Amino acid sequence: MEKIVIFWFRRDLRLDDNAGLYHALKSGLKVLPIFIFDENILHKLDSKNDARVDFIYKCLDKINKKLTEFNSSILVKIGKPDFIWNELITTYKIKSVYANHDYEPYAKERDTKVLEMLEKHKIDFHTFKDQVIFEKSEVTKDDGKPYTVFTPFSRKWKDKITDYYLKSYPNEKYFSNFTSFLHQFPTIKDIGFDENLVAFPSDNLNENIVKNYTIQRDFPAISGTSRLSVHLRFGSISIRKLAQNAFKLNETWLNELIWRDFYMMILHHFPHVTKGAFKHIYNQIEWRNNEQEFKAWCQGKTGYPIVDAGMRELNATGFMHNRVRMIVASFLTKHLLINWQWGEAYFAKKLLDFDLSANNGGWQWAAGCGCDAAPYFRVFNPYLQTEKFDKDRKYIKKWVPEFSDPFKYPKPIVVHDFARKRAIETYSKTLKSEV
Repeated sequence: MEKIVIFWFRRDLRLDDNAGLYHALKSGLKVLPIFIFDENILHKLDSKNDARVDFIYKCLDKINKKLTEFNSSILVKIGKPDFIWNELITTYKIKSVYANHDYEPYAKERDTKVLEMLEKHKIDFHTFKDQVIFEKSEVTKDDGKPYTVFTPFSRKWKDKITDYYLKSYPNEKYFSNFTSFLHQFPTIKDIGFDENLVAFPSDNLNENIVKNYTIQRDFPAISGTSRLSVHLRFGSISIRKLAQNAFKLNETWLNELIWRDFYMMILHHFPHVTKGAFKHIYNQIEWRNNEQEFKAWCQGKTGYPIVDAGMRELNATGFMHNRVRMIVASFLTKHLLINWQWGEAYFAKKLLDFDLSANNGGWQWAAGCGCDAAPYFRVFNPYLQTEKFDKDRKYIKKWVPEFSDPFKYPKPIVVHDFARKRAIETYSKTLKSEV
C-alpha cells in the first residue's frame, strides 16, 4: 500500500485558495481529502432539517463533483472524530495529516486529541492559518499585549497588511496530486438529515453592493449587504480574495472583515468570553429572565414591529440584517433585562452564519459587557431606529404585515421609557464602581 497524506476539511469547504490543502498537495505524496460529520456536534442540533448541515452537504457535493474531473473523490465519514481517525489509521498508510487552524474551544480540544493519536502512530499533523488574515498574536499592541478595542486594532491591522498576507494559494496547479480513490458519496439521508428548502445566498461577490455598502448597509429593506457571511463561516469562499476586493472597493466593508479577525483574536486570548462576560463585573447583573417575555421575543411578538420583523426573518430564513441584530439584541438585554447568553444561544441555533466568536462578540457588545462594547446606558430606542432605518416600514411590512391592525398585532410588552430607566438603574446598581 502506497503512503498518502490526508487533507481534513473543516471550516474551509473549497478547493481554491485553501492554505492547508495547498501544502498537502505540494507534499510530494498523493492527497486523500476527507470530511467528518462530527456526531458530537450533530447530536446537539434540534432538528434533522438543520439548514447548516444541508449547506455543508451541498459544499461537499460541489467539491466532490470537481474532484471527479481528476479521477478522485472526497471521503465523507459520519461519527466521532477519534473513532473515525482510528479507523483511517488502520485503513491507510498515512505519512501526514494536513488541516487549517480552528480557534473555537471544542475544535481545539478535538484537534489536541487527534494530534495525540496521530503522534502515537508517528503521523505528522500540520495545520495552517486560513480563515482569517491575521490570527492569535499577529496584531498586538507595541508591548505585545492583545488589543481589546477595535479601532486601534484595525489601524495596526492596516499598517501591517502587505500583499504577502493577501496572496492567494494556486491550488489548481496541483489538482493532479489527489488520490485516485473513488468513494461512494453519501446522500444527506445517510448522514441522518433532510434536505432543507432554505435558499442559500450566492457566493458571488456583488461589487455594486460592496461599493455602495457605506451608505446602504443600515437599511434592512434594501439589498445593501454582501450576504457572504454564511460562506465565510464555512469557508466556501476565501477570506484573502474578499480582502483583496475590499481594498479596491470599500473601506467600510473591509472593516467588517477586520472585525472578524478582531473577535477571533479575542476568543484566542480571552477564552472566558464563551462562559461569561468579558468584563467580569457584568456577570453580577440581576437579570429578570422572564421566560414568557423571552418566548415573545423569540417568536417576534413583542409589540415592537422592528424587533418582531427581525426575529421573524431569522426564524424563517436563518438570516437577520446586521442593523436589526443590534436592535433586537439591545431590546432583549436592556428593555427586557434578559441575560445576553439566552439571546446568544438562540442565535446559535437559528443563524445560518453562526460563528462563535462573532456571535459572542456581538451579543456582549449589545449588552455592554464585552470588549469595546456599547456603554451600559446606551439603550436603542426601537421607534427611533425604525424612523432612521425603515422609515417607510418596507422591512416591517414584509415580516409583520399585521402590525397596523390593533386587533391582530400585540401591544408592546414593555413601555420604552420605563424599560430604559429600569435598565440603566439595574446596570448602574451593579456597576457602581464604573459609574
